Amino acid sequence: MPVIAMTQEMGSLAKDVALELARTAKLAVARHEVLDNVAGKMHVPTSVISRLREGKAGLVERLKTDRTRVAVYTAREVFALAAKGNIVLRGWGATCLLQGVPHVITVRITRSFGKRVQWLMDHLEIDDRDFAEAEVRRSDEAHAAKIKSEFGVTWGDPLLYDLVLNTERMSVESCALQIQQLASRPEFQETEQSRALLSDLALNAAIRAALKENDSTSETNVEIESHGDQVTLRGIVINAQERADAERVATRVAGVGKVDNQLRLMVVNRRFTYAKT
Repeated sequence: MPVIAMTQEMGSLAKDVALELARTAKLAVARHEVLDNVAGKMHVPTSVISRLREGKAGLVERLKTDRTRVAVYTAREVFALAAKGNIVLRGWGATCLLQGVPHVITVRITRSFGKRVQWLMDHLEIDDRDFAEAEVRRSDEAHAAKIKSEFGVTWGDPLLYDLVLNTERMSVESCALQIQQLASRPEFQETEQSRALLSDLALNAAIRAALKENDSTSETNVEIESHGDQVTLRGIVINAQERADAERVATRVAGVGKVDNQLRLMVVNRRFTYAKT
């Protein structure tokens, strides 16, 4: 079941390649599912999430929106969609999130800055090149900053991708064909092990999102490890109540069997908490 993770670069024709790939290889394309579900969990309009992604959010929106929560919910949606297979995922950090899964192909679609600027001008039916250039730069900077802050990598690093395609040199159809041919190669065939890895990652993301949604564990940050339906929680929590709450929340996530709670309580040194003068 092929899973293709692609970049979303303004004016690169990545959307056209994704749609062509979906048509010829009979794959689904993730359209608004991630946006709708993340916005729903955040209880904000989809436009707010879109503006945050594109670097267009105002100061008030940036201050009022928990970006960590957005990232956690986004990861849950991306992993859940990828686990179903037969899909093209464009944007949302999918290339970084899914890079470690052997049967997932990560692809960057790009072309020259000038061509991308011209695409935007044609798309908006404007002749203001300065405005178009500023918009493309702003979009690039927003994506680069997001990838750097969430994954600690450089967006344009070719080592992040299995395939880099230039739509200035290649047609949309040729790009889709190249991806299909790579997907047919032995290195990218789904195996029992790669499918299990993706399922484990999806379950980890679902548990982390559940912890974030629960009031008593919304600030809990622990290591989550899954093997099948067996889940292990590791890390340090403040008290026994947080430890118990984390286990309770994790246990209620669909797909979880046994939870091995290895969370440790924080040791508070009271020696210097009070000094009489």
